[in-house]
Amino acid sequence: MKKRYTFILLLVTFLQFSTGFAQDLLKSTDLSTLKVDNLTEADLSKIKAQLQSNNMTLDQAEPMALAKGMSAAEFSKLRARLATTTISGGSSDTNPQLQNSGRTQEKISNSKVKGTSNTLVFGSELFDNPTLNFEPDLKLATPVNYVLGPGDELQVSVYGVQEFNASIPVSIEGKISIPYVGQLAVSGMTIEAASQKIKNAIAGVYSTVASGQSQVDISLSRIRTIKVTIIGSKQPGNYSVSSLATVYNALFLGGGPALNGSYRNIELLRNNKVYRVIDLYRFLVKGDQSDNVGLKDNDVIRIPSYTQRVTITGEVKRPGIFEMKKGETFSDLVSFASGFNEIAYTASVSVTQKTNKEFKVRDILKSEFNSYLPQAGDVFQVTKILNRFENRISIEGAVFRPNTYSFYEGMRISDLVAKAEGLKEDAYTQRARIVRLKSDLSTEIINANLAAALSGDANADILLQREDIVTVYSVLDFREEYNVTIAGEVRNPGEYTYLDNLTLNDLLVQAGGLTGSASKRVEIARMIKSDNIYAGNPNRIELIHLELTPENNEQLKNYALMPFDVISIRRVAVYEKPQMVSISGAVVYPGSYVLENKKETIFNIVSRAGGLKDIANTHGVKIKRPVKADQIEQLQSIDLNLPLSDSSVVNSNEKLKNQLQYATIPVDWNKIEKDPGHYSNVTLFPGDQIEVAELNEGVRVSGNVLLNSEIPYRKGKSFRYYLSSVGGVDAKGWKKKAYIIYPNGKADVTGSFLFFRSYPKVLPDSQIIVPEKPERKKLSAGEVVGFGSVISSLALLIITAFK
Repeated sequence: MKKRYTFILLLVTFLQFSTGFAQDLLKSTDLSTLKVDNLTEADLSKIKAQLQSNNMTLDQAEPMALAKGMSAAEFSKLRARLATTTISGGSSDTNPQLQNSGRTQEKISNSKVKGTSNTLVFGSELFDNPTLNFEPDLKLATPVNYVLGPGDELQVSVYGVQEFNASIPVSIEGKISIPYVGQLAVSGMTIEAASQKIKNAIAGVYSTVASGQSQVDISLSRIRTIKVTIIGSKQPGNYSVSSLATVYNALFLGGGPALNGSYRNIELLRNNKVYRVIDLYRFLVKGDQSDNVGLKDNDVIRIPSYTQRVTITGEVKRPGIFEMKKGETFSDLVSFASGFNEIAYTASVSVTQKTNKEFKVRDILKSEFNSYLPQAGDVFQVTKILNRFENRISIEGAVFRPNTYSFYEGMRISDLVAKAEGLKEDAYTQRARIVRLKSDLSTEIINANLAAALSGDANADILLQREDIVTVYSVLDFREEYNVTIAGEVRNPGEYTYLDNLTLNDLLVQAGGLTGSASKRVEIARMIKSDNIYAGNPNRIELIHLELTPENNEQLKNYALMPFDVISIRRVAVYEKPQMVSISGAVVYPGSYVLENKKETIFNIVSRAGGLKDIANTHGVKIKRPVKADQIEQLQSIDLNLPLSDSSVVNSNEKLKNQLQYATIPVDWNKIEKDPGHYSNVTLFPGDQIEVAELNEGVRVSGNVLLNSEIPYRKGKSFRYYLSSVGGVDAKGWKKKAYIIYPNGKADVTGSFLFFRSYPKVLPDSQIIVPEKPERKKLSAGEVVGFGSVISSLALLIITAFK
């Protein structure tokens, strides 16, 4: 019996030691007898929680445990078991937002479908906005009136002289179990009451708590999920929500009221009784969330059908369909619609009402806004104010501040001019125009003498009326705008505005002065004005001839000009700037040369350039003359009688624009040397480019031949010799259309007469080109048959004729 007591005593001591170790790894004094295999999962969770509460890792605790007698093998077992153990009651939720809050919540998933059937109903957009879901914030402090229930989890911590830390769940029976303290019933209690109850129970076990040497902290570490039922929403059914969720959160999950659901009489049923009637308009209009109460398990949210809805359209800030309660007036409806906008007509509002048989229209005066009770189905139309003014008057023209001003009874024209800060210097004071709107909305014109009105004449100072438009004329309005024209040898010819006392010197300076080519002759064409017609005078204008000093813009005789004069400054008879040509290639002195006279020929320029070099090809002298833009336009204007869509027309136009920059003039230098009067000794134009090719004893053959190559020139060899030297013509080559381009730019083609074909002569540095045969369209089967039938018919006619 004694041995049995000893065994029981040792077992209790071991269990207490294990529990003590589990409760405080750091404060145990002897760990030599600890067996990790005997520790339960709850003990391991407590060890892990204690390490976390002391901000210590297992590696930091290892030397302390070994110093207190724990073997390295046992500590390795402890490390392995702790690696696979979570804190009791801990959550595996990986949501970072929930982890950072220090409180977890079972993940809730509710699908929601966005509705579009009642988008015009005021408040429906509240439940279609995915960024507005009314989810509870788990980071907020626990509400003191939060009621605990099964599924909640409390974090109980004792710190000070004695330490204890554990996550304790509320069991299905509504109790929590605290080691060494026992079970405590907390279900149905607020977190505040439960915290006081737990502190008192711990104080009965931990003496240091009762003495104040240790403190107790209790928080809600995990909240439960509750079930609520929503009836009458777009998506009615049972929903799982957080125990911290509110009515608005549940309504959002249910999609809000259905098509005919009420937004103002939503009932929250708790224990089969109406706990609260919710009016969403308090939140929508005023932002009042007093109806957003917390939910409890098995609550029912019932959304009944609406009693009456009305529609307001037109000039309000938030038109739509609104639900009205009994006793609410039209003024309440306007406040729901955020009031009238800036252009609304508020003296009265038209409402279309429904009777038992038909519709009727009623006008609600402004005095009735606070008393009229809207009826179900009413449609209110708020119109715009009239586009007219009750006290507008305008002045425009030659005043310092033309504008629209306010009108008052008894206002006269002098008063309006004073408001516009007086007349301008150019004002025409003998007459002013008043455009007046008559009672039948037609207009009339009233003339006023401004000079008399402003001098104090009461009869001339006309009384004005609302909507009058006063126009003050300017003397400049009655003046014709004159101009003069200058052309010829001035830097900026053109039209210029005529001013009083304008002279020829003024106009010359304004036009930039005379050019260097201006002559002394000036011609002025002046308009003839006369009240009588002289049949014997055929002149349309008067011509005035003057002489001026071309070297000076300031003439001694400063001639006065008249409106519409046309001044022509003539050019001197001989005034030509030096013109250039260029020569390049095999000459002694290539470069640019000035044309000495108008009959300068290529022979003269070559002679001035030192003549041809020994290496020059006398058959390769040519002139490249720039093609002017007007010449290209003339070529393009030639009518080829082809449709515009024809590709040849398009290609030729593109070639003229982009490729045709120079025209080549071939020169026969050998004949020019013998006879300078030969036609090849052409007269040069400014910009001409003379090119003298160097001698190249080769002949280039290209095009549709077997081998594009250059063949050495052999005197006396024919055209066909060079074609044979490159392998002849290929399958696509058109031999009878082959041509040659000589070094001087001249070309020659193959000719034929009857069965004889003559080929052009070949010179050194020439180029032979064989073009491609044009594609011939093959006859179709139908065309062959048709052609055969025609021949057969002709043959039959011939046979018949000779019978």
